[in-house]
Amino acid sequence: MKKNLKEKFKFSPDFPSYYLGIDYGESRVGLALADEEMRIAFSWDVIKNDKSFFANLSGIIKKKKIKEVIIGIPFFVGLVKNEYAGKKLGDFLQKKIGVKVAYQNEMFSTKMAHFNLKKQGKKEIKKYDDKEAARIILQEWLDNKKIIK
Repeated sequence: MKKNLKEKFKFSPDFPSYYLGIDYGESRVGLALADEEMRIAFSWDVIKNDKSFFANLSGIIKKKKIKEVIIGIPFFVGLVKNEYAGKKLGDFLQKKIGVKVAYQNEMFSTKMAHFNLKKQGKKEIKKYDDKEAARIILQEWLDNKKIIK
């Protein structure tokens, strides 16, 4: 990636900006979006975690004018955040793209996603669980942010 990549990812204040929630997995990455004003997370997409993953994610961040990326990582007692692939992804996004990154506890997000999808009557749970887990991660972060403010 070029050195001036951060410049390419600056967004105009004229457009609404979005938060991007990520459920980061070894083979699939769930994505969720929320706009800055409404602060309601929506399941959005699943992308493959393959050799084109970083290019695809960078393109999404630019196209959707992402203000901040929220990555789910498990907060186990006594373990440090940098032990997780999601933390490495966050470091990469901050350094190479210059986007703001936050972390949210993802513990039980997949179980909650399965429960929600079954409740909605979805048949192919595995097809939707990553993006629903990303939605849960992002919504919990948004809810916590509202409480803190």
